Amino acid sequence: MDIDCLPLEKTGYFSKLICDYIAADSNLRPLYNRFPDVKGFKGQLEEKGKHFTNAHRDVLHNSMLKQYKNSDVSKKTSANIELLKEKNTFTIVTGHQLNLFTGPLYFLYKIISTINLTKQLKTAYPDSNFVPIYWMATEDHDFDEINYFNFKGLKFQWNKDASGAVGHLKTKGLGEVFDLFAQTIGDSKNASQLKGLFENAYLKHDNLTDATRYLANEIFKDYGLVIIDGDDADLKKLLVPYMKKDIFEQIAFKKVTETIEELEQISSDYPVQVNPREINYFYLKDGIRERIIQSKEKYLVNDTTISFTKEELIDEMDAHPERFSPNVIARPLYQEVILPNLCYIGGGGEIAYWLELKAAFEAMNVPFPILLVRNSALIITEKQADKLERMNISKSDIFLKQNSLINKKIREISNIDIDFSPQKKLLEEQFKNLYALTEKTDKSFLGAVKAQEVKQKKGLDALEKRLLQAQKRKLRDQVVRMTELQNEIFPNQSLQERQLNFSEFYLEYGEDLVPMLFEALQPLDLTFTVITQK
Repeated sequence: MDIDCLPLEKTGYFSKLICDYIAADSNLRPLYNRFPDVKGFKGQLEEKGKHFTNAHRDVLHNSMLKQYKNSDVSKKTSANIELLKEKNTFTIVTGHQLNLFTGPLYFLYKIISTINLTKQLKTAYPDSNFVPIYWMATEDHDFDEINYFNFKGLKFQWNKDASGAVGHLKTKGLGEVFDLFAQTIGDSKNASQLKGLFENAYLKHDNLTDATRYLANEIFKDYGLVIIDGDDADLKKLLVPYMKKDIFEQIAFKKVTETIEELEQISSDYPVQVNPREINYFYLKDGIRERIIQSKEKYLVNDTTISFTKEELIDEMDAHPERFSPNVIARPLYQEVILPNLCYIGGGGEIAYWLELKAAFEAMNVPFPILLVRNSALIITEKQADKLERMNISKSDIFLKQNSLINKKIREISNIDIDFSPQKKLLEEQFKNLYALTEKTDKSFLGAVKAQEVKQKKGLDALEKRLLQAQKRKLRDQVVRMTELQNEIFPNQSLQERQLNFSEFYLEYGEDLVPMLFEALQPLDLTFTVITQK
C-alpha cells in the first residue's frame, strides 16, 4: 500500500472557506477558538476541564449505560463508557445521519479520523483520557437523504412512507432491500460477511436507531467507539436552560446572523451554509417533528393544531425535554453542553456551518470546540494503479477536470506540438512594435491596432483548439481509456467517498479494509489522502 497526500486546494473539491481555514487565514481567526493542531489542544483541555461539571458527567455516564443496555458492548467500549465519569476524561466527536448501511464511504473516514485523533492526543497528553464518540443524528427527518446506498453503480433504496424523526422509524420493509443486495453481491466469504452484517443490523432490530447502533458497533467496537443518541430525556434536561435562551431571547438567531454578515464582509466567495431561525427547535411527539414558531403571544407547532402560551411552553420543556429537538444551529450547542468535548470532526459543509456559531456559544457561556476537517481519501485499486502507470497519469493529474486531463495528456502524447504559446508570444512582440509606431504617428489608430491583436490571438486560439480536437479524434482510444478510468475512480465525476458504499471495498479487501484505513488516515495532517493498493 502506498499513501500519498495532496493539499486540499489542489483537489478542486473543497470550498475556498475550508481551504482558507486549514491554511489558518488570519481573516477567519475570530470565527474559531483554537487551531486544530496538537499544541491547540492544551488550552482546550484546560478550558473544557474548568467548565464541565461532575454532575453532567454522572448524567452522561448513566445515559450511556441505559443506551447500551441491550447491546453487545466490547471491553474497550465499556471501559471508555466508565472513563466518562473521570474528570480527566474528554471526548472527540463526529456525527452522521442514519444512512442505510452507512451510506457514503466517508462515514468510515469520519469515525476513523475521530478514533485516530484520540490515540494521537493520548500520546501527547498522557495524563488525560480521550474517548471517541459517534453522535447518531437520530432526530433528523430528511428520510430521502438516508434511505439508500450505492453499490457497483446500483442504488439500493428503502421505499416507505416516513415522517418524524428517522431514528424512530421501524425497520419493516428492509427485508426486500436485503434480498436484492444478497442476490447482487455473490457468495464469497466477504460477501457472506456483508450479508450477515446487513441482516443482523436491519432485520433483527426494530427501529433505525438500534439498527445503526448495532452496525457502527460491529464495525468499530474493537476500537472503543462510544455511540450516543441525543434523543434522550435525561440528556435533554441539561439543555433546557439553553433552549429557553434560544426560544425566548433569540440569542442564537442574533449572534449567528451577525457572524454571517461578518463572513460576507470577509469574502463574497464564502457562501452561507445555514441560516438561523428565530427559534431553532422542533417539537417532537407522536411521529411528528415540526418547527416551533412564535405568533404574537403564542408558540405554535408548524402544520399542527398544537400551541402553547409562554408559560405552558416553559412547563412543557421542564416536564418533557425529550419533546424538544434541536435543529442544525442548536444541535452543536447540545453536543457541547452534555459532553466533555474538545473537538468536532466533520466534512467541509459541517465545518462551514460550525464557523458561524462561535459568537452564539460565547453568549451562552459554553466553550467552543476545536474544529477539524475530517480525513478525505481516494482508494485506488491495484488494477487501477496499473492503468494509471501505463497511461503515465500522476496522482495529481487524476484530480483534474476531465477536459483538462484529456487536453494535458493529449499534448503530452501527441507527435506534434499543439501549444501555440510561442506563436502568441511572438505575436505580442510584433504588436508592441506596432503600438510604438502608432504612438509616433497617429494615436487615434491605437484602438484599431488593439482590435487587430485581439482578432489574431482569437484566431490562434481557435486554430489550437481545432488541432487539439483533431488529435483527440486521432488518439480516440487513449481518450476513451482515460475517460473510463477517471469515471471509474471518480464516479459521477465526484469524490469516490461521496458516492460509493464501504461494501464495495469490503467485498474486495474484507476484514483488511478498516485496519488499512486506520493506518492511512492521519487526522491532523489536513491533507487529502490517496491510498494505492499494490
